Amino acid sequence: MTRVRSRIAAAVAVLASVVLVASGCSAFTSDSWAPPPTVTPDVSGVSADLLPFYGQEVAWESCAAEEQFDCANVRVPRDWNAPAAGEIEIAVIRHRADSGEPIGSLFTNPGGPGVSGVDTLQQALDVVVGSPLRENYDVIGFDPRGVGASTAVDCYDTADLDQYLYDIPDAPRGSDEWTAELEARDAAFAAACDANSDGLLPFVSTENAARDLDVLRAVTGQTTLDYLGYSWGTALGAAYAQLHPDRVGRMVLDGALDPSIPGAQVGVGQMEGFQRSLDAFLTSCVSYDDCPFRGTLAEASADLDAVFASVDARPLVAVDGRELGADTLMLALLNALYSPASWPYLRVTLTGVQNGDPAPAFTLADAYNERQGGGYVGNSEEAFPAYNCMDYPVAGEAETQAAQAELEQVAPLAAEYFSGPDVCEQWPYPPTGTRGPVSADGAAPILVIGTTSDPATPYQWAVSLADQLQSGVLVTRVGEGHTGYNKGNTCVDDAVVAYLVDGVVPDADIRCE
Repeated sequence: MTRVRSRIAAAVAVLASVVLVASGCSAFTSDSWAPPPTVTPDVSGVSADLLPFYGQEVAWESCAAEEQFDCANVRVPRDWNAPAAGEIEIAVIRHRADSGEPIGSLFTNPGGPGVSGVDTLQQALDVVVGSPLRENYDVIGFDPRGVGASTAVDCYDTADLDQYLYDIPDAPRGSDEWTAELEARDAAFAAACDANSDGLLPFVSTENAARDLDVLRAVTGQTTLDYLGYSWGTALGAAYAQLHPDRVGRMVLDGALDPSIPGAQVGVGQMEGFQRSLDAFLTSCVSYDDCPFRGTLAEASADLDAVFASVDARPLVAVDGRELGADTLMLALLNALYSPASWPYLRVTLTGVQNGDPAPAFTLADAYNERQGGGYVGNSEEAFPAYNCMDYPVAGEAETQAAQAELEQVAPLAAEYFSGPDVCEQWPYPPTGTRGPVSADGAAPILVIGTTSDPATPYQWAVSLADQLQSGVLVTRVGEGHTGYNKGNTCVDDAVVAYLVDGVVPDADIRCE
């Protein structure tokens, strides 16, 4: 039967407009670069078997034309339950504070799971943190285990990944043959991930990534963690706070995931959020001359349904030979809905599809998949299922059917074109993650930011997370788009900067119109 995919936001919205290229942590020679000051790792309370990791000396090197960027690789246990059984590397990048006098190190994560924090920070520093934070902090990005330039999940080469992500099944949508074909494709992909990832798959999880983050904190000499996490980065931050509440410094979780809801409901909640944003887009679209639709919201929605039905029946062929079917068009649509700034291009995309031109749609879908110049500049589409399949317990048949029925009510277009077999059903290892409230008892105040019309991480998730956390403070941005900080809302930005830079904790929850 058709199943709801356990798909969570693939990236924080900034990535929709930032072209990422592979960079990693290769050294860059700069005559003006000087080694950073030596720091003493924080090994307080560390057990003997973890001292080789917490006490390691980090060898920073210049890694960008701007001499304020340093890169390094940090060793962490492959298996945190058996630290002596092997190690992996975490790629780290640091932008030294513009002031030259940092108040500390601010760790960041842009989302995912699977997005490179190294590439994002190097190429979009001002989008991630903004000038007040880069002025006052050494800003640190990293590729979590399994991602990018760290010890990474590896599944397919370009040709095979293209086939897996873009090829259209031969059988009619929803038929038993269609389901069997997709399940076989998922099984082959999962087997390749296992074969090519050198035993890493069982240990790729948000909890293990949070444990790695504590090593990064320690080796940079910080006794507490200052952190700004977006989207999945909020799940990483919440996991850290639950593991190490006494080591939480100033923490901001923006575009929050709710750790208490089951995986099947995560997919439903997200698609409901995208449906609200789609309705807002269509309502806006019909007022523009370049919109391919006219009339009321209901009429525009019917026209959009017809566009999807058309490419589902007769896919459009791109110049590189790939076919644009309804699934890839849905991916393009979702990517554009992350931010209202992308809505003009979405109008161009849908007009193009109506006129038989798939190129704009492939541009959006390729950006989502980190495909660029005929290849992949990251491994997000491989790391993404690796995390989700280990983080989320398998849903039962009754739970899955209930989620599918709810999806059909709240997001009918997504129910038809964003459902199917779940690759996690074919994953070679059982999940280790659990779902439940996170309280982080004893942690310092944690700011949780929610946007009222966030398509990817519904506002209610932020409300719920702030309520679960013993020290949670909710900052509400009234508006459209994914995440709230550094999006032009002065009220939100001022609250975040005052908290991270000056330690000013809001007296109560804040609502920013």
